[in-house]
Amino acid sequence: MSLQGKHILLGISGSIAAYKSATLTRLLIKKGAEVQIVITQAGKEFITPVTLSALSGRPVISQFFASDDGTWHSHVDLGLWADAMIVAPATASTIGKMANGIADNMLVTTYLSMKAAVFVAPAMDLDMYKHISTQRNIERLKSDGVRIIDPTEGELASHLEGKGRMEEPENIVAILEQFFASGNDLEKKKIMITAGPTYERIDPVRFIGNFSSGKMGFALAEESASRGAEVTLITGPTALSTSHPNIVRVDVESAIEMHAAALKIFPLMDVAILSAAVADYRPEQVADEKIKRSGKENLTLSLVSNPDIAASLGEIKKPEQLTIGFALETSNEEINAIKKIENKHFDYIVLNSLNDQGAGFAHDTNKVTILSRDGKKRSFPLKSKREVAKDIIDTALKPSTIDNEWLYL
Repeated sequence: MSLQGKHILLGISGSIAAYKSATLTRLLIKKGAEVQIVITQAGKEFITPVTLSALSGRPVISQFFASDDGTWHSHVDLGLWADAMIVAPATASTIGKMANGIADNMLVTTYLSMKAAVFVAPAMDLDMYKHISTQRNIERLKSDGVRIIDPTEGELASHLEGKGRMEEPENIVAILEQFFASGNDLEKKKIMITAGPTYERIDPVRFIGNFSSGKMGFALAEESASRGAEVTLITGPTALSTSHPNIVRVDVESAIEMHAAALKIFPLMDVAILSAAVADYRPEQVADEKIKRSGKENLTLSLVSNPDIAASLGEIKKPEQLTIGFALETSNEEINAIKKIENKHFDYIVLNSLNDQGAGFAHDTNKVTILSRDGKKRSFPLKSKREVAKDIIDTALKPSTIDNEWLYL
C-alpha cells in the first residue's frame, strides 16, 4: 500500500462536510497511514474529538495548550512529523486564513510550519465558493504550491444545487496514493535550472535588464526538488528564496556569469531547463564611475552580443541529456519557437506570449504551449506557475504518461 507508514496530518474546519472526515480518517488508517487530526473550534461543533480520536487512535489537537496541564502542542513538531497535510473540509474562512497567513488557530499555525505537501479540499455553499475573494485566496494558495482538490457539484447543505461539495473521501485517498506513488519519480535525477533576469552594468549604479521575476524558474526548482531531484538553480538577481533542501542555489548577475556557471554545471546534469531571461546584449564599455548628465541631451551606448547559453549547451550536449528551453514571443509565436528548437538543439520548448493576459513576466500565473523536437505540441490554460511547473515536468520527463494528450504540428 502506497500509504503504508505515511504520516498524514488531517485538518478539519467548521463545515457540515466534517462528517466525511470520519470516513476519510478510517480509510487512511485502513491504507496503513498514521493520522494526526488538528481541528478548529468551529469544527468541533460538527464532529466530536471523541469520535475522531477513536478512529485515528490519537488524541485530537485543537488548542495550542492542553487545558488540564498546560502541555504545549508544538506546531513545529507536527510540521516536521507529517509526510503530507490535508485540510478536509476547508471552509472559506480557513482558506482565507491560510492564504493570508492569519495564524490565530492551531490548524493554520500548523500549516505555516508544514515542510511537506499540503492538500486542501474546499467545502462551502456555491455562492461562497464562486465569490471573488474565495477564488482569489484559492489562487494564492495554488501559487504557494498548495494542491487544491476541487469540490464537486450536487446538492449542498443549503439545499441548493451547485459546486461546493467536498470531494468524497475515497477519491481524496486515491489522490494521496497517486501523489505518494509519484512523489519521488525524479529521484536520482540531476536537474539544472536557470532563472530570473540578468543585469548588464552600464556604470556602478545603472544596468540594462528586463522584467523577469524568476517566479517560473523557482517554481520549476521547487517542483523538481519535491519529486526527489537534485536541483542546481542558477539565478540572476531576484528577491525570491528557495525552501527545499534538495536545491543548491548559484547566484549570478550578468549573462557572462550565468554562461560560465551553466557550462561548468551542465556536464554533470541529466536535464537542463533554461527559463532565465538572459540579456542578448551588454554595454561594450562599463564606466568606472557614475555617468553624469553634464548637460548632454543624449547618451549613446555601444552594445555587444552576450554569449548564447542555450546554443553553447547544445554544442556540448550528450545524447542522454535532455534540454528544455523557453520562448517568450509577441508575434509568430509557434514559428519562432520551432526555429529556436532547431537552433538551440532543444528537446522541448515552452512557449508563452505577452499577448496572453496573465502570462509572462512578474505574474503568478502563466499560459504555455509545450512543443517537442519531434513535431508535437501540448497546450494548457492559464494556471499558477507551480501548476505550470508540474505540467512542464510531467510532459518533458514523463512523456509516456500523456501520449494521448499530444497534438501534431
